[in-house]
Amino acid sequence: MRIAIVINTSWNIFNFRLSLIKALLAEGHEVIAIAPRDNYSQRLIEAGCKFVPVTMEKGTNPFKDIWLTWRLYRAYSRVKPDVVLHYTIKPNIYGAFAAHFAGIPAINNVSGLGTVFIKKDYISNIALKLYKQAFQYPAKVFFQNQDDRRLFLKHNLVRAGITEVLPGSGIDLQAFTPIPKPDSNAPFTFLMIARVLYEKGVAEYMEACRLLKAKYPTIKCQLLGQVDELSRFGVKQTVLDAWLAEGNVEYLGTTDDVATIIAQANCVVLPSYREGTPRTLLEAAAMAKPLIATNVPGCREVVQQNINGLLCRVRNAPDLAEKMEQMLQMPPEQLQKMGEASRHIAETKFDVNFVIQRYLHAIAEVTTFKKV
Repeated sequence: MRIAIVINTSWNIFNFRLSLIKALLAEGHEVIAIAPRDNYSQRLIEAGCKFVPVTMEKGTNPFKDIWLTWRLYRAYSRVKPDVVLHYTIKPNIYGAFAAHFAGIPAINNVSGLGTVFIKKDYISNIALKLYKQAFQYPAKVFFQNQDDRRLFLKHNLVRAGITEVLPGSGIDLQAFTPIPKPDSNAPFTFLMIARVLYEKGVAEYMEACRLLKAKYPTIKCQLLGQVDELSRFGVKQTVLDAWLAEGNVEYLGTTDDVATIIAQANCVVLPSYREGTPRTLLEAAAMAKPLIATNVPGCREVVQQNINGLLCRVRNAPDLAEKMEQMLQMPPEQLQKMGEASRHIAETKFDVNFVIQRYLHAIAEVTTFKKV
């Protein structure tokens, strides 16, 4: 079969869907990656995909984004895939319309709700209406947590019968394995991995680190992730620079080798406002790290209170600082026990092979239905 994977960046396809691509190729399928061209497009080709570039505007402007339906329709009509796999908000909405017009079955994956249910304004209202229209058409819709699925059903955005919950994008348990921290005498290190967006809790993390460093000046607090000023929730570079100038947080920029940086951390932190199933927490869990995250949809699927980490209140820097201090004061044996629990949760709930099998089944199901 010819299977198209459509996401808002080639980077996203390469970093989050490569295991699925390899599995599809191993089954003898042809895989077409459809996304904006970036530094990872060539790497998708090298991995065995065919690549079709499609422009997707950054930022949120539903009036501009309508044209994306036409661009995707043209791509689908030219490529003629047997099935299209959509991920991220724009492909999920505009790709669903395009696949319907092209007569191609689609499988959508709601990997998080973005700002639609976080920031209520005219754009989020338009997005809700677009979701309701677009989600009439996919043959299957995967969600990454039950909260998101329930919210879509509550707003009548999708039919219950075509929905299913997956454990996020899954995690490759061979690529992310426990590695002992090389230097046991190194300072205790907190690490946050996320795009530099307010909705990821970056402001709360900065403030929590400031509070904690005032009491424990020898600890290290790090932030790894891309600045995205075009996002509605993007932190401006000037604001980030001002925070960093205070000297409480070390900014690590971006990397292709996340595992090496996670290995150096004692605890991984994500104070996000809402998630699908956060990949960064899955990576850290697979590497046997204790975790701190907000008690919100997506995060609480990965972090179990006092088992493999601590849950804090959302948009609450003092509470986050308190949980970080609790982690800092735990004896090494307890931290190790939490880390082992993280790995166990990754192995039993989030193995990427489970996600791959569900996709293979869904693809067979929707393409068989098409033939009938």
